[in-house]
Amino acid sequence: MNTRAMVTIYRNEMLRFFRTLTQSFLSPVVSTSLYFVVFGAAIGNQMEAMQGTDYGAFIVPGLVMLSVMTQSISAASFGIYFPKFIRTTYELLSAPISVFEIVCGFVSASVTKALIVGIFILLLAELIVDYRIEYPLYMLAFLLLTSVCFALMGFIIGVWAENFEQLQVIPLMLVTPLVILGGSFYSLSVLPPFWQTVTLFNPVVYLISGFRWTFFGQADVPVIFSLIAFGIIGSSCLAVIWWIFRTGWRLKA
Repeated sequence: MNTRAMVTIYRNEMLRFFRTLTQSFLSPVVSTSLYFVVFGAAIGNQMEAMQGTDYGAFIVPGLVMLSVMTQSISAASFGIYFPKFIRTTYELLSAPISVFEIVCGFVSASVTKALIVGIFILLLAELIVDYRIEYPLYMLAFLLLTSVCFALMGFIIGVWAENFEQLQVIPLMLVTPLVILGGSFYSLSVLPPFWQTVTLFNPVVYLISGFRWTFFGQADVPVIFSLIAFGIIGSSCLAVIWWIFRTGWRLKA
């Protein structure tokens, strides 16, 4: 295994992250903090408890997941799109490095960036709302699985995108609405039975529910379903990435 190549890709991506801290770190932290201030500290005091938990604390897992998902996608998609933009993809493909090592380099850097943002937001939220983490190790595992799955998805988006505008289409038009409608701000139990059934077709519901379980020990769906959802999303993304490199789709065009 060419570990030097993977480390080089990882290091270059992390250096870019630290060069653009305002956009990559400060922007998501500030925007998510505003959610905590408005919905947690201000409106949350006027809301009834959700699943026996104060509303301000209840929304913490959903907002952290929203940040981690969007940051994982954004970091991975831009990471692979930029070599396409500056026409250095051929150098990467012709280098003595395998597909696995290329994907690992970009995805691991994206996961690291998303975890930094997510953990910092968790620490910041503790200053605004009072929450607890029932299972901290499981919480970190869910954060890691979420970052990996959505970084793989972001890698696919970066290959698919033909301009910078398309890099934002999927996160803004698909992922963010799915997270908001997936129980970030409410429990599925407050929905009418019909809409509860419809919401269960949203895959993000299972990720948020499982992550919330690590905080409060309660979930809208069984935790095993959350793990199955991770497996389906991750394996599907890996299959698509394998096909992309096998065919050279939009990498060699």
